[in-house]
Amino acid sequence: MEVRKAYQQTNVSVTEFILFGFPSLQNFHGLLFGIFLPIYLLTVTGNGIVFLLTSLDHKLQTPMYFFVSHLSFLDLSFSTVTVPKMLAKFLMNSNSISFSDCFLQMYIFNSLCAAECVLLAVMSFDRYYAICQPLQYGTHMTRKLCIQLALFSWIGGFLPLSILPILASRLPFCGPNVIHHYYCDHPPLLHLACADTSLNVAIGSSISFFGIISSFCLILVSYLKIMLSILKISSPGGRKKTFSTCASHLIVVNMFYLPIIFMYIRPAASVVSEVDSLIAILYSALTPMLNPMIYTLRNKDIKDAFRRKLNMFIISLV
Repeated sequence: MEVRKAYQQTNVSVTEFILFGFPSLQNFHGLLFGIFLPIYLLTVTGNGIVFLLTSLDHKLQTPMYFFVSHLSFLDLSFSTVTVPKMLAKFLMNSNSISFSDCFLQMYIFNSLCAAECVLLAVMSFDRYYAICQPLQYGTHMTRKLCIQLALFSWIGGFLPLSILPILASRLPFCGPNVIHHYYCDHPPLLHLACADTSLNVAIGSSISFFGIISSFCLILVSYLKIMLSILKISSPGGRKKTFSTCASHLIVVNMFYLPIIFMYIRPAASVVSEVDSLIAILYSALTPMLNPMIYTLRNKDIKDAFRRKLNMFIISLV
């Protein structure tokens, strides 16, 4: 607090922020670069392959894979917004980010996070409709409806979150300018403001709570009904086959929502600590890398599509 008062007295206006990252790991940048570079490359490669396969292969032109393609694009974007800047810090000690770039990164990252919440809820609705209403699924889940649901996910992520950077950018930032995080996020930015941020915290917490909890509840309701429908199937093989179509999505939901809920739905959401940075790594770097592996390793259709495209590529070279 004394440091902040000193900055206020000199009337200094912050023009850039310093992304300090992980305080206890400042002497291990080389090791961290060696860890996160392969993670990012696997994320880009894996999600890029899944996105191309689900977009181009004619046997994967179904509603489920249409949404998987959007999930892959979201994960690729999600990781690209934060990880390259983190890698630059580890490699070249480039830890500064301009005022405008920081707010832009915050907006895009939070919006992508919100869009993925909505998309995962849409995917759970798709699985519910396919399993619980199979006779109506093919008729009602049209290409037009899939596009509308995908657009709803993107708009539902980017539109409500636009108010947060607008309000935050109007706050005075007179110092200090060190963000104890590896990317610009709403809570650590508000922590640096030289004014009352109670309105910003209230609006940010309300949007986070409503967006995360409402989409998570929709997923829970969808899978509760799916489980009840699966239990009605008399054949054990039929139950196993039906549940296997949902297992990948359930794994992705748990990996994404658990750290998100910890970060944004808690009483001390404005407190910034190194634990927050470590938790953020889970959903911003590790989950986007693991998602394509989950869908490909457990999914025969995508593996078959990959073999077909690979064979076509090999034949074209011969």
